[in-house]
Amino acid sequence: MTGAPSGGKVPVGGGARAPARVSSRAVAGDSPLWVGLTIYALVTLAPTLIFWAALKVPAAVAARRRRTAPPPPARPPIEELVSDLRRLRRGLRDGVPRTRVRRVALQSAYDDVLLDVCRAVGVDATRLAATPEHGSERAFARLVAEADVESAGIELDPPGEERTAA
Repeated sequence: MTGAPSGGKVPVGGGARAPARVSSRAVAGDSPLWVGLTIYALVTLAPTLIFWAALKVPAAVAARRRRTAPPPPARPPIEELVSDLRRLRRGLRDGVPRTRVRRVALQSAYDDVLLDVCRAVGVDATRLAATPEHGSERAFARLVAEADVESAGIELDPPGEERTAA
């Protein structure tokens, strides 16, 4: 009786165990319908959501960075603009012979500052901005813009600011 279990009974089938009972949870179709639908929705929608996020998230991050970027610097004060305009105007009218390059650069700088002054005081300078750089049309548009700036209360040639000969 060396190999017999206690009680003297010998198991049937030479010591093999009976198969384990299968749980009803492991069989397909035993889970509730909503669980199956949820798994199906996750499997089908996950790739779409991943690709959508890959396309939209970088754009959203970039837009947020643009919103939090510091504001552009404010334009110079009107006093500084008028001072620059007067200085450039004196440079154009002083009669000192200059090279063509210097004269054209000075005229272009004067026009740019004149446009800035027009914007600062609320004068319409679309004619000056729309005309070509050289020619009589530009000179006429410049005169009109200067007249509008002076009628807005800014003196371009104030008394007492004459240049003294050195």
